[in-house]
Amino acid sequence: MKRLHRLTSLLIKLQASKSLKVRKLSEEYNVTPRTIYRDLKALEDAGVPIGYEPGEDYFLLEGYQIPPIHFTSEEASALITGKALVDQNSDSSLVSNYTKAIEKVVAVLPSGKKRDALLLENRLAPSIQKRTSSSDNLISIQKAITEFQRVEIKYVNAQKVMSHRKVEPLALYFTQDHWILVAFCLSKQDYREFRLDRITDLKVLPEYFPPNSFALNDYFKKYQ
Repeated sequence: MKRLHRLTSLLIKLQASKSLKVRKLSEEYNVTPRTIYRDLKALEDAGVPIGYEPGEDYFLLEGYQIPPIHFTSEEASALITGKALVDQNSDSSLVSNYTKAIEKVVAVLPSGKKRDALLLENRLAPSIQKRTSSSDNLISIQKAITEFQRVEIKYVNAQKVMSHRKVEPLALYFTQDHWILVAFCLSKQDYREFRLDRITDLKVLPEYFPPNSFALNDYFKKYQ
């Protein structure tokens, strides 16, 4: 996690919690306690009033609030509707991350809009049957696409044959109940498609490929 994102996350946690322990934060963010101390000092230097109690407990001094995010009632409803749709998705990493994002949004809504959002959330169901999540790699693959990182996968095809592939992830699309990865396969030296629910193991490699101008619409016109 980049430092700016970590500082923002820390600030949100400080507002949402009575107190935070440095050691627990260091484990959550996978950094050293010294890094957390530096982050807290940076927030203080930026004008955030942080208090301290024995036992590594840090908290926001009373009266400080993060400036509210302003949403119209219609925008808040659209976000809650989006969550109901995402909850039906077949990739658990997408469901988990979207839920966390919506929780942060709802946390800073004015009380009236927060009440309406929670009421609406309990009264929306795009489907009476929730799909069973069948993959957990969507978010990792999205990150690899944007950072042009190669990934290594174990893949089981329709004939139940396992293969190991090193690929350059290029795009994703959703069809019926499944996410599909479009990638350049290094062993085949050609484009290949992989259903995410058939990827049994995925590892993002510290290997980068040159940025490209790949366009999914052009790919569809040429290969489908």
